[in-house]
Amino acid sequence: MRRETVPTETMTPKERWLAVLNHERPDRIPTDYWATPEATARLADHLGCADLAQIYERLHIDAPVAVWARYVGPPVPEGQDVHGCRYRDVEYEGGVYRECVSHPLARYGSVDEIEANYTWPTPDWFDYSVIPAQVEGKDHLPIKGGGSEPFLTYKELRGQEQAFMDLVLNPDIVDYCLDRLFAFCYDNTRRIYEQIPGRVTLSYVAEDMGSQEGLLMSRDHIHRFLLPRMKRMMELAHEAGAYVFFHSDGAVLDIVPDMIEAGIDVLNPIQWRCRGMDREAIKSRFGDRVALHGAVDNQLTLAFGSSDDVEAEVADNIRILGEGGGYVLAPCHNIQAVSPPENVVAMYEAAYALGWY
Repeated sequence: MRRETVPTETMTPKERWLAVLNHERPDRIPTDYWATPEATARLADHLGCADLAQIYERLHIDAPVAVWARYVGPPVPEGQDVHGCRYRDVEYEGGVYRECVSHPLARYGSVDEIEANYTWPTPDWFDYSVIPAQVEGKDHLPIKGGGSEPFLTYKELRGQEQAFMDLVLNPDIVDYCLDRLFAFCYDNTRRIYEQIPGRVTLSYVAEDMGSQEGLLMSRDHIHRFLLPRMKRMMELAHEAGAYVFFHSDGAVLDIVPDMIEAGIDVLNPIQWRCRGMDREAIKSRFGDRVALHGAVDNQLTLAFGSSDDVEAEVADNIRILGEGGGYVLAPCHNIQAVSPPENVVAMYEAAYALGWY
């Protein structure tokens, strides 16, 4: 979709994001980009672009730049991570995902056993001095750094089934492990902020709490194990002048008010095909309190729809979620290799044509 006359941009990507985060109208709706490496490679080939920077320029994408510390700790065996979890590549149509196949804490039945046999990683294993160079010359872009998603790591350490059973059967193990995991995230995030004071725009405080139909754990368990620890991460971000970007896939309507009360600033990804995630209702109930991010469906529309279907969905999202500001248009999750590049281009071209205020 192309527009005969395109208005002149008056904001940088960072200014555009900050307007949305502060519930002000930007010049146009900003866009973000999430995709698997295979999907990005297909898109780059389709557009004749050499790298992501060229893709962003070509499609007017306002994606943040992410900052990371450099690992300098003990050698990590190939196919393993710093937590001792082992992975293998699992092929799917058009690409490869790494799946966790070894859970180093699964065999332990008590906190004492874990303390006696397991070594937790520490932020001292990372070099944070590399971070300033990662944002040099990028003052016009939003910066994403720090944050947490420890229950995801806990599921890999214990195995997914055991991790959910632990919430009922082994709460002491859950408390002990989450305390260690959140402490790592807290110190890691603090050290990132110290390297570039006041420059981090967004910190990703996340946990996947939803399935297609409802919450993966009870609200009581979320309040018992996750919310107090996540709130501490949010307070750290706010003290540093960063906004809290909350990600949870699926049907999470039942916990959204609690997350807003805890302190989130951005709600992602608005999977509107999931139960209860109606876009009109979410905008009406929460749009004056949090920025909304995502909402372009990549389970059906981007993957199996036509370019016209994609353009129509983008138009709907802009009309519903973008009314008055407060919306960053992006896919609901990583664009998969099964999604035709033509559909990806249609999404961003429609956003650029229709998203002006």
